[in-house]
Amino acid sequence: MAASAKTEPRWTRRKHARPEEITAAALESFVERGYAGTRLEDVAARAGISKGTLYLYFENKQDLFKAVVREGLVSPIAEIRGVIDQFGGSTFDLMRKMLFGWWERVGATRVSGIPKLIFAEAGNFPELARFYVDEVVNPGHKVIVAIVRRGIARGEFRALDPEYAAHMIAAPMVFLSMWCRSLAQHAPSEIDPKKYLEAHFEMLQHALAKA
Repeated sequence: MAASAKTEPRWTRRKHARPEEITAAALESFVERGYAGTRLEDVAARAGISKGTLYLYFENKQDLFKAVVREGLVSPIAEIRGVIDQFGGSTFDLMRKMLFGWWERVGATRVSGIPKLIFAEAGNFPELARFYVDEVVNPGHKVIVAIVRRGIARGEFRALDPEYAAHMIAAPMVFLSMWCRSLAQHAPSEIDPKKYLEAHFEMLQHALAKA
């Protein structure tokens, strides 16, 4: 090889990237560094683009964060809501599908780091907290309420307050996500997510079933 020949760089900066590639890079940064610690130049570098290219798609960090949340959390919630209207099986089968579908789409993925981020930084960024409540918490709650009401209407669930039942159904799921993301590596015993969800579902069957 001639002495003047240049070796190829380890990576080359791309001129363009699809929005989905930018949000994927942003998700990694937000989960690793939190909202306050994430810089747009770091997201751009991770995506292999210039900061100027990032601004072609997203106005600022808040805009980018909202896109990450909508892609990773709002979209799965909308899909689950669509399943309820078309599901032909029992409501307990639907409940199980919802629980394990949530784990596969959210809990077992990097997206599960977003709820942890919101809990940690809600006080410093109240507008983001309100956005999260409006677009994730409230729609997710309504999905579970709809499932409970379906079970009551079909005579499969006993009569109970769907609103509070939905909170009780969701709380163990939130705990599992937070545990796996924050404390699992420090705990003396391991929680198997699949066994945890099976136990949660079994208790729900006993608690909700009409006598």
